[in-house]
Amino acid sequence: MRLLPSVVGPSLVGALLVGGLPRLAHAAEIEIQPGDDFEAASNALQPGDVLILHGGDYPLTERVGLTLIGTEAMPITIRAADGETPVLSRAGAGENIVDIDAAEYVTISGLEFVGGSAGVRFGPSRFVTFADNEIHGTADVALRANDGGMYEGFRILRNHIHDTDGTGEGMYLGCNENACQFFGALIEGNYIHHTNQATVEQGDGIEIKEGSHDNIVRDNVIHDTNYPCLITYSTVGNGGPNVLERNVMWNCGDHGIQSAADAVIRNNIILGSASDGIAMQSHQSGAPSNLTIVHNTVLHPSNDAISLRDAVGTVVIANNAIYAQQASAIFVGGGDTSMVTIVGNVGMGGISGFDATLGAGDLATDFVAGSFAGAPPIDLFPASGGALVGAGDPAYAETDDFNCLVRPGEAPDVGAYGFDAAGNPGWTIDAAFKDCAGEGGGTEGGGDTTGAGDDGGTGGAVDDGGGATGVDDGATGAASVTAGESGSAGTTTAAAEDDGGGGGCGCTSTRGCALTGVVLPILWIGRRRRTR
Repeated sequence: MRLLPSVVGPSLVGALLVGGLPRLAHAAEIEIQPGDDFEAASNALQPGDVLILHGGDYPLTERVGLTLIGTEAMPITIRAADGETPVLSRAGAGENIVDIDAAEYVTISGLEFVGGSAGVRFGPSRFVTFADNEIHGTADVALRANDGGMYEGFRILRNHIHDTDGTGEGMYLGCNENACQFFGALIEGNYIHHTNQATVEQGDGIEIKEGSHDNIVRDNVIHDTNYPCLITYSTVGNGGPNVLERNVMWNCGDHGIQSAADAVIRNNIILGSASDGIAMQSHQSGAPSNLTIVHNTVLHPSNDAISLRDAVGTVVIANNAIYAQQASAIFVGGGDTSMVTIVGNVGMGGISGFDATLGAGDLATDFVAGSFAGAPPIDLFPASGGALVGAGDPAYAETDDFNCLVRPGEAPDVGAYGFDAAGNPGWTIDAAFKDCAGEGGGTEGGGDTTGAGDDGGTGGAVDDGGGATGVDDGATGAASVTAGESGSAGTTTAAAEDDGGGGGCGCTSTRGCALTGVVLPILWIGRRRRTR
């Protein structure tokens, strides 16, 4: 991009000529083809550069270690060429496909990773966007960020992760025993499945380790796992709770969602799991406290829909649609229950271990097409005249629903959906990426009813609200930096900007905002295109 000519005052011209020109980086587009050296091309990237991979197979035979350091104003982008699929492949399990040893202000999008040990491993990194990629056929975890240190402001968006082996997690984020922290992330719109083949040892869908905090996990579709579909540990006081919202899961090999402490679990749908639907229980140093379980829909053919064991602090279980065919809708066992609140829930199976009322539900009449089949096809949208409509407790009402739409009316509907007499206005549950119905909804690019920011760019302090929870996924304090349209795999970089449209320079480039309106023939930034 070249800055447009403008009249320059003599005092500024003199200052530039006498004081010397500011150093202006020349961002470059570099294109590579199969057979070119991906590692060398990546490690040569400078702030603002874009590496474009054309389609085809890039076989990797030795360790690939990348260090990618962009800046807030000039992020680095590695992406697929438009309409093409580059495949980074590694035969055997001796090395990870790609090791990103360190990264800051980087976007990686549109790539396919096949084989290897772990798929993509991140060392300590900040403000990384990993979007629209596919990882599969790994001999271990698909995506890991657990090597010690800090992982700040990640945005993991719309990735397809499947068919892992070994420990087998879809995502392993943070470290055991608070040894590292993964925080301020948005994990949104991913499709994760089949982490459960016979040789998998663990196989969680998404695992967020102890000490990690202020993460938002939403609008993901997770099924056929060996361990829980979603699991969070406690934050051990490092920051705010993790928010798990608007996800759908089934055939989870353990619990559907498991959390030790410090979490908001809302607007999720669980069709079935090998153990409990939502389980709150001690894990490592965390014990159930600071937990809010609201407006979820859980159907369970064999185990408890929601369980709470050994509580030590505040737990709220409210406005959930919970149907257990053979066990309890809510099971409470042991611990201090003096700070436990259970209100506004409707379903089947009763409440065990706690004095509270469960509104009577009927699977056949409360949903459009409910069943205990444990997997799609199934339609858990509230039926007209069913027990879920308007039956929630207003004190614990959420403002949005599973469809990313504002909940209607004053009396909250129970479960993950807000009722609409015209029928379900949103996505039909399926083994595929979720499509948010809300205008600008989470998986469709940017702000939804919870205040989400642009999901297309490299990390930063974007207010992703989390609805009534008040969680800000931008607690890290950096400015938002976007890298392209949310659906275009980050093909265009953009400057740091105020989401409110306030008095910035309005530059749509990552370069030269400070010199807008100050241009001499020698002061323009060319864009180089290099091919290898």
